[in-house]
Formats: sequence, structure tokens, C-alpha cells
Amino acid sequence: QVQLVESGGGLVQPGGSLRLSCAASGIIFNLYNMNWYRQAPGKQRELVATITAGGITNYADSVKGRFTISRDNAQNIVYLQMNNLKPEDTTVYYCYADRSIPPFRNYWGQGTQVTVSS
Repeated sequence: QVQLVESGGGLVQPGGSLRLSCAASGIIFNLYNMNWYRQAPGKQRELVATITAGGITNYADSVKGRFTISRDNAQNIVYLQMNNLKPEDTTVYYCYADRSIPPFRNYWGQGTQVTVSS
């Protein structure tokens, strides 16, 4: 019974901020790399940010300096703090967990909508 449940999406004005949360259950959370993806209409799904099981982070160039990924292993939650939001950030954001050691297992969340509009 694995679940990844995203929350925190919504409507914000350009330049505003949102914090997305992904709450995991049914996995040994500290063994998993955690990721945020997004998929704009008509475009390929894009990796936005990664935080490894060891705490190493990486970001897409389009969000570097604006977004911060973090994790709370005690609460089994990964966050995406999004600042200085732009209209082009508007899309559905997905949480993705991939196990860092064999047996490799992967799970997707259901997605949460982010809309940046004045």
C-alpha cells in the first residue's frame, strides 16, 4: 500500500510563492531518491528537482535559484519551495520516488495543479 500524496498547489500571482508537499507512506522513505516533475500541455514531462537519499540536490536550469527541494525523513515528506513564480511555471507537478538500492522500485503521485496568473 504505497501512496505519494501531493498538496499545496493553487493559484498565485507572478512573483509569488507556493510550497508543494509530497507525503509518502508504505515505503522506507530514507532509501528513496525523491523528485519533482512537471508536464506542460503538449510537452515532455520535465524533471524539475531531485533530492537523493543522501540529501544531494539538483535542479533544472529553468528553476535554479527560484525553487528549493528539501525532505523531512522523520515525517516522510518532500517539499518543493517555489519562489518568484512565472506564468511559464503553470502546469501539473508530480512527485516521484525511486529506490536508491536494489530491488529498484518507483512510484508516482497523482499530481497537483500550479497556476501562475495575474
